[in-house]
Amino acid sequence: MAVLKEILTESLKDIAPSQVDILPSGYQRIGSIIMLNLNPKLRPLFSDIGNAVLSHSNATAVCARVGPIQGELREPRIEVIAGEGTVTTHQENGVFYRLDVTKVMFSKGNALERARVAEAVKKGETIVDMFAGIGYFTLPIAKTGRPSMIYAIEKNPVSMNFLKENIRLNNLIGRITPMLGDCREMPMGSVADRVIMGYLPDTWKFLETALSFLKPHGGIIHYHDVFTDEELWDMPMDYLERHAFRYGFHLSGVSNKKIVKQYGPGKQHVVIDAKFKAY
Repeated sequence: MAVLKEILTESLKDIAPSQVDILPSGYQRIGSIIMLNLNPKLRPLFSDIGNAVLSHSNATAVCARVGPIQGELREPRIEVIAGEGTVTTHQENGVFYRLDVTKVMFSKGNALERARVAEAVKKGETIVDMFAGIGYFTLPIAKTGRPSMIYAIEKNPVSMNFLKENIRLNNLIGRITPMLGDCREMPMGSVADRVIMGYLPDTWKFLETALSFLKPHGGIIHYHDVFTDEELWDMPMDYLERHAFRYGFHLSGVSNKKIVKQYGPGKQHVVIDAKFKAY
């Protein structure tokens, strides 16, 4: 598609010439669906904007984000503004993700992180993905990491249904055990060499559960969370050290810590690959 703002400026010049300055200049594509972040002042023009974008692309639908992700089930607030159909298949790094963009979240901004974690997994490891969603981390890990088993826990039944569909779609039956429910209530025991905590924000509240999944000698936790610029990196490291001590582990090292992307003004989505060992 040509430059988005040029398309919209031309299409809307006779309808709303005064709104040109707040028209979007970029978009995100998930499968066959184009996602836009639109200024609320443009709401009367949503349909015109959607139809203009649709006419200059091969997308099946155009959607607008109308609010933040909501609640523990991480439900998006999405509105279809042109076209029809919100279920699509998105391909990323050789992995197919089937999803409904109005019912489950998908962040393309985490693509490099999903690939990085998959490459870090060693053959034969047992993985617990505490917030599996539709398989954001689980699928690429199973596809390229060759673990012995991934226990993929997800609380949202809609996401779980898509996870099961994506396991079949990617020919990964037998490598992943999908588990519907709250990760804090799963009788897993100490089975994991590696735990994925791909949930935001306030992920630190689940650290005790993550540590309980590690094998008795320890393992690795990929800890995602949100912190302000002022809190980095002292606060997340303190969380990891204090929770480890309470659970009989010590933080033996950090193989990676980085900012994944900006989460909001002055807030960062960060990840720390933390290694734990038993005392």
